[in-house]
Amino acid sequence: MNNFWNERFGAKEYAYGIEPNQYFKQELEKLTPGKILLPAEGEGRNAVFAAKLGWQVTAFDSSFEGKKKAEKLAKKNSVSINYILNNYEEFKTNLEEFDCVALIFAHMQPDKRNEYHKKITAFLKPAGILILEGFSKEQINNNTGGPKNIDILFSSDELQNDFESFSKLNINETETTLDEGQSHQGVTSVIRVLCIK
Repeated sequence: MNNFWNERFGAKEYAYGIEPNQYFKQELEKLTPGKILLPAEGEGRNAVFAAKLGWQVTAFDSSFEGKKKAEKLAKKNSVSINYILNNYEEFKTNLEEFDCVALIFAHMQPDKRNEYHKKITAFLKPAGILILEGFSKEQINNNTGGPKNIDILFSSDELQNDFESFSKLNINETETTLDEGQSHQGVTSVIRVLCIK
């Protein structure tokens, strides 16, 4: 899987563009900047946007090509991000360290999904915000981006179960039109989650 992402991110162009995900942008702009964690951050478009808003950014991904592109984008935008080459299994930080965690198209193997979501949310402070956008299982019918394995796509019930400990949990399954580089183009079926720990 790591070779897949290194190959995708090794191209000159940014696979998902350099602009932030629109749902992430919309929700982050409502918050007071603090410390944010971005797992599976790829080429850094969301991390750089958060840093430009004044957030103290920590991001990780297992792709060294993604890290190179992210650091190049940060330098171009005159911001600093802490980008760690790591995966969900091995990533470590202090518990309850972050004011916000954002999972943007951060899909994972189905047998690890609940475990990884629980691990990541443990790094969120009480009253911290979690922002998630991912492809719903309906996306299997579209050819506009995302995993081709329906088990890796999200359902509302799965995410409800993963984040059931949050005090407020809003899950919305919808269709949207993505314009994110070459890899996310057109009408897509997504799930959006906004919750407070």
